[in-house]
Amino acid sequence: MKTFLSAFFVLFLISCASVRVNFDYDQEADFSKYKTYNYYADMNTGLSELDTKRFLDALDNQLSQQGYTLAKEPDFFIDVSSNEYEEGPKSSFGIGLGGTGRHVGGGVSIGVPVGQSNINRQITLEFVDENKKQLFWQAVSESTFKPNETPESREALFNAIAVKMLAEFPPK
Repeated sequence: MKTFLSAFFVLFLISCASVRVNFDYDQEADFSKYKTYNYYADMNTGLSELDTKRFLDALDNQLSQQGYTLAKEPDFFIDVSSNEYEEGPKSSFGIGLGGTGRHVGGGVSIGVPVGQSNINRQITLEFVDENKKQLFWQAVSESTFKPNETPESREALFNAIAVKMLAEFPPK
């Protein structure tokens, strides 16, 4: 029952969260030969240590559900990076002042932003074939980030991001 509730909560969060994901991959890569993975040891995720653990746990969970195994001598390595950026408010209203007289016109107008700026986070997930020294799959997610979220909310969001990022891996 706990698994069902967890899955339901993740699906609910996915449908509510505005997580956008773009995928790209090497069309000549043979995805059937990739069965094991590991992370780069010197990976700088750009996330806090706790958020890095949450996200990597979510990735491990999704990859294991898809039949991939974490190994010391993997078929491919995973690199995770992220950055945060502020997006201005999307709404504004305008105030204008104008005048005219004797064939002369003029006016002043300003836009006043409504609402707060959003902090967004972009996470890039790259799968690299270390034998060939080349990237063969990439997913980039963008979502709203709230720094004051609870640990449970952060974990649920990272689970939702991992599900969406790995939805198209391997490509059909």
